[in-house]
Amino acid sequence: MNQADRGVGERGMAGASEGKRGEMIVVCSAKGGIGRTVLAVNLAVALTKKNIQIGMLDASFQFGDVALALDLHPTFTIQDAIGNLEQLDRHALAGYLIHHHSGVKVLAAPERPELADLVTAEAIDRVSDLLLAHHDYVIVDTGAGLQERTLQLVEKADHVFMLTTLEMTAVKNTKLMLETLEVLGLREKTQLIVNRSTMESVLKAADVPEILGMESATYIPNDFQLAAQSLNIGIPFVLNQAKSELAKTVFKMAEQLISRREISTFKPKQSSFFQQLFGKAAKA
Repeated sequence: MNQADRGVGERGMAGASEGKRGEMIVVCSAKGGIGRTVLAVNLAVALTKKNIQIGMLDASFQFGDVALALDLHPTFTIQDAIGNLEQLDRHALAGYLIHHHSGVKVLAAPERPELADLVTAEAIDRVSDLLLAHHDYVIVDTGAGLQERTLQLVEKADHVFMLTTLEMTAVKNTKLMLETLEVLGLREKTQLIVNRSTMESVLKAADVPEILGMESATYIPNDFQLAAQSLNIGIPFVLNQAKSELAKTVFKMAEQLISRREISTFKPKQSSFFQQLFGKAAKA
């Protein structure tokens, strides 16, 4: 990243209203390979079209693909940002964000899988709080499944987009993940997203919410070729295929988010149920 990028990042983050908190949207799934990163990236870009500040955190810390999906070549990653965590403030963090031409600013995942262990719970709290303080929305792409860091981010999120498909393995694993979130008291803010909902399957898309115990779902049509091409060339389909049914669905999701947007003020951090649960387990 050059000095110009650093300067733009600092001015953008410093220009946000002090004392305000953006909304965190965590995109997760029980199974890999079902479109989580493609949705997260395209939703982030779709939101920038409303002239609001969008940050992205690639929280698939072992095998993050957000930079690839945006054709970005990170000079810095979250590993660099948290190297001196106590000194990390909004100005320092701005220098580690990679700027996409759409306006999305990305904090990339570590370069190598073994470096994921350096991203501690404390680091996630610090980084996500700084991102939320200076962006209207922070879109978080996660790793598949119930990883500890994913659960931490789910707990912190305002909205959780749980992605599944009509594959039996995806539905079965999603059901188990939703049940776990319910035990942790995190299911209420979870929204079900049925990706590739028009694919051929023994399951009907309309039946999936009932099977999973959810009241409703958002349905994304199946266009595997367009989604795969978008990922492979690093151009979100909401940019170059904006009239496709796939893009229209994502734009509608962005509109719905903005229509119910409420920027809340920071509140003193409380000890969370998730932290208490793991704290007790550690003492046992």
